[in-house]
Amino acid sequence: QAYLSYSNIAALTHLAGKPGWDIARTLDNVKIWTHEEGAVLSFKVEMQVKVPSHVAFSLLSDFRLRQRWDRHFLTCEVLQAVSEEEKIYHVTAPPTTGHKPRDFVILVSQRQPCRPQEPYMVAVRSVTLRAVPPSPKFCRSEILCAGFQIHSNGSSSCTVCYFNQVTAGVMPYLAANLTGSSKSIEDTALECIKFLE
Repeated sequence: QAYLSYSNIAALTHLAGKPGWDIARTLDNVKIWTHEEGAVLSFKVEMQVKVPSHVAFSLLSDFRLRQRWDRHFLTCEVLQAVSEEEKIYHVTAPPTTGHKPRDFVILVSQRQPCRPQEPYMVAVRSVTLRAVPPSPKFCRSEILCAGFQIHSNGSSSCTVCYFNQVTAGVMPYLAANLTGSSKSIEDTALECIKFLE
């Protein structure tokens, strides 16, 4: 578990630090970036939020609050509290056209910064839990690497960056999005800002 947790944080740090991010869209408080490497597409959503970074961190690290602003989360329950900084959740997501609803078993690892210039981190990856085998009602999907980095901009504002390395499981939600025919990434980001503020 210690290894999984370490690799979860390390994978998010590595994804965030990759060169070659291309800006796809800019709004007032939201920027959307993409990164392509072989068959893997990653995206980053950068949000300017008028709350202190530690407040954003405490709200974003509890995934049970996610349904309040992210309509891709139908339900979210804690399966196991591994430690104060690690929890395993079961998440269900609504069906996309012609598909069963999806579900995910994810490990969420949270870290506070060790040094002032470092971001708060909430890293997410899929894990396998014997207690929750795939169910015929759902299409079990996988998150390779996702999560939030929260950078302080002073005492009352912060920059929240959401990252997701996209697999085929998440692709149906995003395909329409990145071509610009759907605005769900932008809408979700604006809902997130509204929730945090």
